[in-house]
Amino acid sequence: MSLTEHLLRPLLTSSAARPLITHYDDDAGSRIELSVATLANWAAKTANWLVEEFDVEPGDEVAVDLPAHWQTAGVLLGAWWCGAHVVEDGSGARVAFAAPEAGARRAAATAIVSLDPLGRGLGSAPPDGAFDYLAEARLSGDEFSPLFPIPGDTPALLGTTVDDLLARARERATAAGIGAGDRVLSTREWTLPEGVLDGLLAPLAAGAHLVQVSNAVPGKLDDHREAERTTVNLN
Repeated sequence: MSLTEHLLRPLLTSSAARPLITHYDDDAGSRIELSVATLANWAAKTANWLVEEFDVEPGDEVAVDLPAHWQTAGVLLGAWWCGAHVVEDGSGARVAFAAPEAGARRAAATAIVSLDPLGRGLGSAPPDGAFDYLAEARLSGDEFSPLFPIPGDTPALLGTTVDDLLARARERATAAGIGAGDRVLSTREWTLPEGVLDGLLAPLAAGAHLVQVSNAVPGKLDDHREAERTTVNLN
């Protein structure tokens, strides 16, 4: 079973409509809330796009160089759903996901992620040979079923297997005091692998609601904690 199925299936079964990730960007002044079902929808679209457009199979490398953002969550969960091995170096990757300012990545193809708060695409043509991730992936199917079995020993993140990554995420959640039903406020960047483990996977593995704040303004954090009624801080 894929890492994404391990993380989302229990939540889709029990509470698909409840909020799972709330993303603030203090620079943009934006707040976006994604339910379990909405995040799963974006992950499914991403997985379908990777399989249909780039023939990604379990173990194939997909490079991700993106900041902590709700769109990054959809990219990562979509990549893991189809069994991709998430890496930093795009030289051997089927596709590399990059922010608009990152420039071309060394990969067979580059997918530019707009990081627009409202989920809009780039608004202009991507560089030659690149793809507008949001414009392209949103046309893919809302549900995903892996074409191949994804064993637990499939590499998922920088050589760490699905089973080991899931175990480490659960360990990190326990160490941070994150449990089911917690509301976790985090300002951590999703660097690979530690930032993704602590800032994204640990809350999801625990069944918690993640409130991710990007470009955090210190004076606003208390307001976010109060508005979101957070119970755990990851700063």
